[in-house]
Amino acid sequence: MRKPQDPFRPSRRLLFAAGTAAAAASAAAAASTAEATVGSPAAAMAAADGLTSLGNYGSGVLGAWDRQARAISNEAQIRRTRESDGVFMFGDSIGVQDGPPLARQLSKLGISIAVHNWAGRPVTPAVDALETWSQDYGLPHRILMSVGSNDIFTPPAVAAQVDRTMQIVGEERTVYWVNVQAARTAHGPDVKVADQRNSAWINLQLADAQRRYDNLRIVHWAEHLASSPNRLARYLRDGLHPSVTLGQNARNGLIIDAIKAG
Repeated sequence: MRKPQDPFRPSRRLLFAAGTAAAAASAAAAASTAEATVGSPAAAMAAADGLTSLGNYGSGVLGAWDRQARAISNEAQIRRTRESDGVFMFGDSIGVQDGPPLARQLSKLGISIAVHNWAGRPVTPAVDALETWSQDYGLPHRILMSVGSNDIFTPPAVAAQVDRTMQIVGEERTVYWVNVQAARTAHGPDVKVADQRNSAWINLQLADAQRRYDNLRIVHWAEHLASSPNRLARYLRDGLHPSVTLGQNARNGLIIDAIKAG
C-alpha cells in the first residue's frame, strides 16, 4: 500500500538543525544565571554528584513516577469509546494537563476519547497500558501516543517500544505519535543541551519508524516549536510542558489536525 505523503516530514538534517538551534538558544539564555550561581552550595553539590546526577545521557535520571498525578478513564468510558470507534490516548504529564481540553475539542467533532495519562511515565509502561487495554477491551481504529518526553533520560529505549506499539495495534489501525521537545529551564545549560540532543534522538527514532509503518503518523510538535522565533519561550512554560492556554491550544490543534487528516 502506498504511504500518504506527509507535507511536514522532516529530514534527519532538519531535526538535528532544529535541535541544535533550540539547544543553543536555551544554553545562551541560561548562561548568565549559571555564572551567577556557580559558587552556590547547590552548584557545588551538583558538581560533586558529577555523572551520577546527569545519568548516562546528560539529562539526569528518571525518578519514581508511579505516585504522580494521573488521569485514567473508567471502564464505562473506555467501552463507550471502543464501541463508538473513538480514540484511545496514552500520555504522560502533558496528557494529564492537556487531555481535558483535547477531549472537549474532539467531542465537538463527534469523537469520543478514553485516556490513560500518567505524569512522569516513559514510553515502555505506556505501551504496557496499551497492551492491557487491547487485551481487556479491544482497540478502536485510532490510537494517540503522547509519550516520549520522559525518555530523554534513556533515549535508546524508544525504538523498540514504537515497534511494539505497532505490533499491538496491527496494520488496520492508525497510531498518532506526538514527537518531543525538551530543554528544561530549571536546569543549567549543559542539561538543556543534553535534553535537546536526546529529544532529537527520540524524534529520529520516530521518523525512522514512520518509514517502516504505513499507519504511523507523527504529530510534529518539535518542528512546530522550532519553525518560528520565540515559540519555544511562548508555547512552553518550563522548557517542556505547554503553556496554558497558548501552547496547549497549539499542541492540541496539531493533534486534532492529524486525526482529521486520517
